[in-house]
Amino acid sequence: MSQTAKWYVIHTYSGYENKVVQNIEKVVENRKLHEQIQEIQVPTEHVTEIVDGKKKEFERKVFPGYVLVKMIYTDDSWAVVRNTRGVTGFVGPGSKPTPLSDKEVAAMGINSKPTIEVNYKVGDTIRVTGTNMDGFTGVVKNIDLENEQVEVLVSMFGRETPTTIALHQAVKLDD
Repeated sequence: MSQTAKWYVIHTYSGYENKVVQNIEKVVENRKLHEQIQEIQVPTEHVTEIVDGKKKEFERKVFPGYVLVKMIYTDDSWAVVRNTRGVTGFVGPGSKPTPLSDKEVAAMGINSKPTIEVNYKVGDTIRVTGTNMDGFTGVVKNIDLENEQVEVLVSMFGRETPTTIALHQAVKLDD
């Protein structure tokens, strides 16, 4: 049997993704099916959220209710996965597993660079904190998530002055 393992998507009850992974891993271990079912994972991404100048990092599920499994498709591997508690079926026509293409697997970007979210946008008024301009207010001109900076027009001495600060040094003012 010279088949290669491919990635398949299984649908689960939302919130049970990690439990499904544990259950499948347990069955694979007990039945010694490591050759057929090679890898199981919940697609997640690392997120950094900045709210009121405070950084909060967490991991978020990219596709809630779905689990990826890399396996050689046989009747045995299908039955093991399909009959696992919490699995509602494979993604594919008529619940027949359809493997992901190499392009789709590459596009998944599982556990890639962290995502950063801020609670302000261009045009919002913010207050500067944690710099020598503490307390100054300004209007967001540009947000650079890649370099974790925000460009702000700060009013100093009656004149608009552009300045660049770190994302966490800008706190959104309530409208």
